[in-house]
Amino acid sequence: MRFGIIVSEWNEMITAPLAQGAVDTLIKHRTRPENIYLHYVPGSFELPLGGQFLFESLNPDAVILIGCIIQGETRHFDFICQAVAQGCVELGMKFNKPSVFGVLTTDNLQQAIDRSGGVHGNKGIEAALTAIKMVDLRKRFEDQF
Repeated sequence: MRFGIIVSEWNEMITAPLAQGAVDTLIKHRTRPENIYLHYVPGSFELPLGGQFLFESLNPDAVILIGCIIQGETRHFDFICQAVAQGCVELGMKFNKPSVFGVLTTDNLQQAIDRSGGVHGNKGIEAALTAIKMVDLRKRFEDQF
């Protein structure tokens, strides 16, 4: 299996451990390091387009989008969360391959810390496991027909 990971540079103290958790999990489940394509975009809004570039150029079996959007004082949070979630769905549908939403959408920084290796685990690990399971599902359907 070959996996692309697109990581937002915004909130790097959160996204870096999420990305590391995803990479470590893929390797733990026997993905060769050379089959993991890790690339960065400026912010979460750019994740879906980064995923599209990755699908078009490297043709991985799945793409994992990793970001962190923390609620602020304006509605900006709502618009970014909606756009990234919709973009993730459209990306998967366009390429008929898994596009995994590994984006934290939290009310505050502490919640993000808790989900990027803190008391609630590392959601990057969960995103990688989802990607593995979805690629496996797709391959099983292809093998049946």
